[in-house]
Amino acid sequence: MDLTTEKWDLEIKPQDKWYHQDFASVWRYRELLFILVRRDFVAQYKQTILGPLWLIIQPVVTTLIYSVIFGYVARIGTDEIPRLLFYLSGLTLWAYFTDCISKNSSTFLANSSIFGKVYFPRLIVPLSILVSNMIKLVIQMLLFLSVWLYYLITTNTVFPHYLYILFFPVLVLMMAGLGFSIGILISSLTTKYRDLTFLVGFGIQLLMYVTPIVYPMSALPERFRLIVFLNPVSSIIEAFKFMFLGTGTWNWWALGYSFLFLVVLTFFSLILFKRVEKTFMDTI
Repeated sequence: MDLTTEKWDLEIKPQDKWYHQDFASVWRYRELLFILVRRDFVAQYKQTILGPLWLIIQPVVTTLIYSVIFGYVARIGTDEIPRLLFYLSGLTLWAYFTDCISKNSSTFLANSSIFGKVYFPRLIVPLSILVSNMIKLVIQMLLFLSVWLYYLITTNTVFPHYLYILFFPVLVLMMAGLGFSIGILISSLTTKYRDLTFLVGFGIQLLMYVTPIVYPMSALPERFRLIVFLNPVSSIIEAFKFMFLGTGTWNWWALGYSFLFLVVLTFFSLILFKRVEKTFMDTI
């Protein structure tokens, strides 16, 4: 039989070029992506009593705790925005970002048994986490909008910029890209340097304090604001507050910096992820 004339349903070829990313394969395996999304979402709440209600309970409890600690004890101002709304606005996108990092950071370690048995594009796993977390973001965004509408109607403290709200999907995509890129970067490095797994949670906590989540930018001395804006997440959180609350800062230069940071980080992370996926089974 002449193997050169044989037609195959699936042909796996080596990809040696460092810049080559086979996104066509990811698209062909899109059904697997949706299966993994369903698995991630269902498995997380399968044996819980309250189930998906935890998606509402967690941000509500966290917001109440922040209101007590940072609002009443530390007495950090909120630019005259109601405390519950201010902290909830900071936590909504932040929770999505950190969840993407923490779950994607263990892509290779958590799925090594599957990766060693069957072929499929490895990017499917971090992408499925991105999508499943997006479902959670939609639910928590509905919670935020409910609280936002209440204060918008009953008080005179919220002054949204409605035109800028059209940019909200862009902010979500930027946050998703940052969480995805940082997550797969850490996942690629942890195949050799396991110590990083212990630093993820600690690093996220430190990052929160250089992001305007529990304080407004106006509360910072001028000399510290540039340092905070060097964090690419800061301009996104500030833009979110600006469009919905009327406070915060909408800075095109800062958002442009965040976008450029995202592009460079994604490029570098995908290259490293591609290199590691070829040999990670030998090091895990």
